[in-house]
Amino acid sequence: MRVLVTGGAGFIGSAVCRRLARAADCDLLNLDKLTYAANLESLAGLDGDRGYRFVRGDICDRSLLAKLFAEFQPDAVIHLAAESHVDRSIMASDVFVQTNVVGTHSLLEAALTYRETLVGEARAAFRLLHVSTDEVFGSLGETGRFNEDSAYDPRSPYSASKAAADHLVGAWGHTYGLPVIISNCSNNYGPFQFPEKLIPTVILNAREGRPVDVYGDGGNVRDWLHVDDHVDAMVRMLEGGRPGRTYVVGGDSERTNIAVVEGICALLDEMAPGATPHRELIQFVEDRPGHDRRYAIDASRIRSELGWAPAHTFDQGLRETVQWYLDHESWWRQLREKRHGGDRLGLKREV
Repeated sequence: MRVLVTGGAGFIGSAVCRRLARAADCDLLNLDKLTYAANLESLAGLDGDRGYRFVRGDICDRSLLAKLFAEFQPDAVIHLAAESHVDRSIMASDVFVQTNVVGTHSLLEAALTYRETLVGEARAAFRLLHVSTDEVFGSLGETGRFNEDSAYDPRSPYSASKAAADHLVGAWGHTYGLPVIISNCSNNYGPFQFPEKLIPTVILNAREGRPVDVYGDGGNVRDWLHVDDHVDAMVRMLEGGRPGRTYVVGGDSERTNIAVVEGICALLDEMAPGATPHRELIQFVEDRPGHDRRYAIDASRIRSELGWAPAHTFDQGLRETVQWYLDHESWWRQLREKRHGGDRLGLKREV
């Protein structure tokens, strides 16, 4: 099987590449623009692998996409290339619209043109998996969970751009018959995550004795999904998902932000104790503009149709993640020094 992965040098994309590259029957092409959040060191173990190829490029580049489709002849596409940090979308939304919306449109057009050249089994087997977010559904109250029938209600520039991309993908499937599958996942965590997201930011700031910011009252709830469990879900969707189908994917691990932060601090007290308890570094700060209160996922469809279930409990996955960052300073240190030092983003709009 030949798989084209867009955004394969990012957090989730690199996990996909590491997984697929281990499969003896898979050839892999990784297309990534190498923006600030990408890191080829996350793929260092694939250097020299005969079944793996990396191309630096932009999914908005139509001529490049046409060339890669024609040369590589993929059986499937996993579309992960995206700007993904809500705080950055609040500061500057332009790049989110360009990559997430225009880029998705460019990829759909290239995939459709390519599929029209296929015949027989190759044409019937081709799939495009578009990976999206549960944030497109907006904010839940104290009860209820998102499912595949939840109405779209994006609240941030990031989620609005992903919602637009979802609608484009669905329309290309309905209008042109492109065999697409859409997944909407909850918050991912795990090794190799760029240190601007909540869990790695808290781990590294607390480890360095810096203030640990908690937005608002800390009561915002997220459903946490280990990245390796998410990759397993994607593989199952490619292998057994029906074209035109949407699957929501969650870790069945709802936690308030303050509970996550306090859990990390407790683990650091155990694994890397300091002079005082790490929780004393916690400070409550001004909330994020438009901060969604709660997300939760009902993953019944992918469980029943594809036999998927998360393998990690949140407590187990968080412990392993904290230990990974403690053990891999050589991976994150250069990112903290050159790309993002752990300071807060998203309080004001850049014009």
